[in-house]
Amino acid sequence: MSSLLELPLETPAFVYDEQAILNRATLLRRAGERSGCRMLYSVKALPFLPLLQALTPVLDGFSVSSLFEARLAALAGDGALHLTTPGLKAVDMDEISQVCDTVAFNSLEQFQRLAGALSHGASPGLRVNPGLSFLADQRYDPCRPHSKLGVPLPDLERRLAEHPTFAQALRGLHVHNAFALRSFEPMTRTVERLETTLLHRLPNLEWINLGGGYLFQRDEDLDELCHISRRLTREYGLRVFFEPGKGLVGEAGYLVASIIDVFASEGKTIAVLDSSVNHNPEVFEYQRRPVPAWGEPESGEAVILAGCTCLAGDLFGEFRFPRRPALGDRIVFRDVGAYSLIKANRFNGHNLPTIYAWDGGLELRLLKQYSFGDYLGQWSAD
Repeated sequence: MSSLLELPLETPAFVYDEQAILNRATLLRRAGERSGCRMLYSVKALPFLPLLQALTPVLDGFSVSSLFEARLAALAGDGALHLTTPGLKAVDMDEISQVCDTVAFNSLEQFQRLAGALSHGASPGLRVNPGLSFLADQRYDPCRPHSKLGVPLPDLERRLAEHPTFAQALRGLHVHNAFALRSFEPMTRTVERLETTLLHRLPNLEWINLGGGYLFQRDEDLDELCHISRRLTREYGLRVFFEPGKGLVGEAGYLVASIIDVFASEGKTIAVLDSSVNHNPEVFEYQRRPVPAWGEPESGEAVILAGCTCLAGDLFGEFRFPRRPALGDRIVFRDVGAYSLIKANRFNGHNLPTIYAWDGGLELRLLKQYSFGDYLGQWSAD
């Protein structure tokens, strides 16, 4: 990280360590080779086309949540394309059929209304709600009470039993009930729940997508996933998919900003950055404290790092520094590779971060720079 303080770049900047992402993708590829599991990247985490193109030779494809994501992933190259979303529209189904290999409908009603519109060999499936929660924060929990995500397993079993034609039409299942988990034990429990409820149905299916939401750093972290995949293939003849997003890119992203003002406010030092929480929106949305990349000392001057917009709550938080920061000092937050750039906005007209790809060392490539023309295009009438 220290070289990000020294390399020439324009701030605010979003920097992703391309080599770190490819290293993580290689772990997935090796796990896929030893288990037969098809490894997809969940585009919603960071849908940057140059990154998708870099991942195409390593992974088996992508998972997407909208027609636009599907179009973008299709531009990255050949590979499997899996879609699931509550937001499907009838008008989009023909194009979705052309670019997607598998489509997991979000509800029984959605399946009944739209599955017949699939063509070009796209395989219809269902997202299921296994009724197992592993997250304390309901904002991230797909199995929260009255969830909008997926069909409850008892409802699915009842429909399969009562409607043989539906059972014949259903080709696969999608399950996703995890977020930022470092153990695959919840996946084991989830698959056991599926087997308990749908044991006699699974051999009639062709595929299962086990979702994402799991973090990994080493080959052995994926051993349990490999065991699950091999067993599902051996016992039920299923093609198995896994679709991490944050697990691939989360730790590889950095937000780099510069200090543009320093002053005192009622006994506290305020340092204003040329970035804002609008470039890392989950800081404000979920009141997260971003992770400083400089390593805070146990003692030192406490400084409030503030964003440059007129929003009073545009604050990254209070951090300790070995000395009082000065104008022009560079600040780096790490672990922002997922769900930050995709949510970033130009509140107050402040520009989006410039995007760089980094090799983790001394090479930095400028890939995207926004201008007033982009801002004007967004806020001009067609």
